[in-house]
Amino acid sequence: MDVQQTRFSAQEIAELARRIDRPIVLVGMMGVGKSSVGKRLAMLLDCAFVDADEEIERSAQMTIPEMFETYGEDYFRDGERRVIARLMSESTGDAGNRPGSRIVIATGGGAFCNAETRALILDKAITVWLDSEIDTLVDRTARKDNRPLLKQGDPREILARLRTEREPHYSQAPIHVLSGSGPHVQTINKVLQGISQWL
Repeated sequence: MDVQQTRFSAQEIAELARRIDRPIVLVGMMGVGKSSVGKRLAMLLDCAFVDADEEIERSAQMTIPEMFETYGEDYFRDGERRVIARLMSESTGDAGNRPGSRIVIATGGGAFCNAETRALILDKAITVWLDSEIDTLVDRTARKDNRPLLKQGDPREILARLRTEREPHYSQAPIHVLSGSGPHVQTINKVLQGISQWL
């Protein structure tokens, strides 16, 4: 489902929040805005926000670039899968917590490409694919120096290749939102619209 722009009132957002009974998981390429959109979305919906990459670093007590350099991508992806599974079970009550605790989770760019992680997210969450044009991704990823996959050559070529490789996985998300170069509020309104239509 591709989502168009709609404006939501505070009352409509509150009503939508009451209907949400599972985690909202944002998937998509690095630099698409999952964390910044996710934080604002969680604030609007009055729920918790977790950046899976930050949670992975906290659990491993290493940065993601250090994990890639020391142990390789496979090790990182395995840890990523376990952390996302834990976050999902905590918010759905599978870990003995109060079920239905609303949470917004921003995943790393490659997380949804793992079949086991993808199946879990699709089964237990409201899954939103945030998508962007390559120019937008290049611009946004250039702002940070913590992207191990982009250190292996020309960032534009790497991003274009990864986007092409990952699109079949991302496209399995039921909600597809294009995140442009404009303000995040536009993207957030599209996400709210997509969730409202999906529920």
